Amino acid sequence: MLALLASGLSRSSSNNKLAESENSAQNSNNMSWGTELWDQNENLAIHTNRGIDALDKFANFLRDRVAIETEYAGKLRRLVKNYQPKKKEEEDNEFTSVQAFRNLLKEVGDLAGQREVVSESLQLQIIAGVTLLSKTLREDRKKCLSDGATLQQNLTTQLSSLDRAKRNYEKAYRDSEKAVDSYKRADMDLNLSRAEVERYKNVMTSKIQQSDDAKNEYANQLQKTNNLQQQHYSMLLPSVLNRLQELDEKRTRGFREFIVGAADVESSVAPIIARCMEGIVKAGESINEKEDTFKVIERYQSGFTPPRDIPFEDLSKCDPDSVQESHYSNSTSNHLTIRGTMSANKLKKRVGIFNIFGSNKQRQIIEACITMKNSLTADGQKEDFSDLPPNQRRKKLQAKIAELTQNIAQETKARDGLMKMKIVYEANSSLGNPMTVEGQLNESEHKLEKLKVDLKKYQGFLEKASQVPTATSSPQASRNQLQNGHRTSRHSNGSADDHHDDGDDQPDDAGSLSSSASPESGLGTSHTSLPGSGQGSANENAIGEDTYYETEVETLNPVGKCRALYPFEASSEGSIPMSEGEELQVIEIDQGDGWTRVRRENNSNGWDEGFVPTSYIECTLYA
Repeated sequence: MLALLASGLSRSSSNNKLAESENSAQNSNNMSWGTELWDQNENLAIHTNRGIDALDKFANFLRDRVAIETEYAGKLRRLVKNYQPKKKEEEDNEFTSVQAFRNLLKEVGDLAGQREVVSESLQLQIIAGVTLLSKTLREDRKKCLSDGATLQQNLTTQLSSLDRAKRNYEKAYRDSEKAVDSYKRADMDLNLSRAEVERYKNVMTSKIQQSDDAKNEYANQLQKTNNLQQQHYSMLLPSVLNRLQELDEKRTRGFREFIVGAADVESSVAPIIARCMEGIVKAGESINEKEDTFKVIERYQSGFTPPRDIPFEDLSKCDPDSVQESHYSNSTSNHLTIRGTMSANKLKKRVGIFNIFGSNKQRQIIEACITMKNSLTADGQKEDFSDLPPNQRRKKLQAKIAELTQNIAQETKARDGLMKMKIVYEANSSLGNPMTVEGQLNESEHKLEKLKVDLKKYQGFLEKASQVPTATSSPQASRNQLQNGHRTSRHSNGSADDHHDDGDDQPDDAGSLSSSASPESGLGTSHTSLPGSGQGSANENAIGEDTYYETEVETLNPVGKCRALYPFEASSEGSIPMSEGEELQVIEIDQGDGWTRVRRENNSNGWDEGFVPTSYIECTLYA
């Protein structure tokens, strides 16, 4: 029962509120400034002026906001520009974190674009509308106030006429009263003649007539004033005030529309901004630390095997030459560059060591070294990237081949376009002269031919690089070095001669040429440089012709034996091939460069000596 009563009361309360709101709406529709505020003309003028000032203030607010939006967008774009990856950082674009940051910059740039859209829309749509409305309202208000002032002036003038007529009537009436009194006294005065009494009578009659005329004028002016005043307060002034009311309502309605319009401008770019935020989140989620780690490995992996443990050298069981040689091999590792080869920039010639001008063979070797140095690229690398580790070399060559292939495809399209143009010109000479295309076509053919030659050359480099074992760097390049002014030159039988040099710390020609003749340099073409290995003996014979020094041959004793675990095709100067399961003598163990010096018995010329990858053999050293 109480619940029903409470629900009934709530329904009645809501019905009452609805009725009150409807009544207030009807009353507001029926109320007008002309009838309700007929005597507040000055206050209405002040109110309308303040309203237009508020509209102008809103326009200034929008202008300041547009300036802020424009400045914000500009600063965002400068921020994106300042943090764009530099050209030297383009190689890092493969990492997911760098790609995510680039995508972030792109999305921030899009955000800046949306802020610019907001700024332009507010400027063109809202601010322009507010300015136009404010100007129109001020003009209409000025006209309304002018009309109201004119009406008030007319009413004031009429009231002045009425007041003047009333004063005239009051004066004429007093004068007539005085004339009547004067006539009555004269008529009763027996001492006055009839003529004088008649004169008083005429004066009285004249004053009475003037009083009647003034009365009529006053009545007439009063009627006019009442009519004008009634018309002024019932029709003319309410019309002006209602116009002011419409003007103020127009301003208020425009204020509402402009505020909503500004919000709509902001809302229109909200979906795009939301997509930008989604893009930023997606860019962040695309970062994969494992993938970046793998790419770091791919970029910097050299393909070399880590050095083995340094063996213990028992000086009591080794001859002095081998001890000196072992000490030299371990102490000269710091002469290698980080890529495991001799730096091409440190390649220097020593005049007179090989009697350069006395042998054509030696001159050819020196010219080959100079050619190798001249074939360096702009970044200091060799043309075939042979100064890089095997893995990096193959990747560089593959990237170069892909670049050349793309250039060939583009140049082929350009050549085909020129050929079509030439055919069209030949068919219709009015379109152009075919000879003007001939030169461009020949130049395109020349470029295309050069690109194909370069592609074939780099394909050859890649094929050669794929055949080189990835054990370590060339044995000759890592063994023949300079140490404390001594030159140790390995010969066909494994002997080593030390030659003192009074010069500066310059690499000698033996070490330099050995490094240049490694598989990475592309100069060495023979498989062996030891006894019975063809070109290696020829080189030594040529060197032996030098009058600067002579070489003595001394055979090294084996320090163990080994068995080949895998077949090996020699492709470096100083290395020898071997087949799987073949047993060889070890005459020099691995010095940390990944190569072991071995010897095999050769029926034709006695012995074959050379280097093989340590990871390809299983060694057993003598006690």
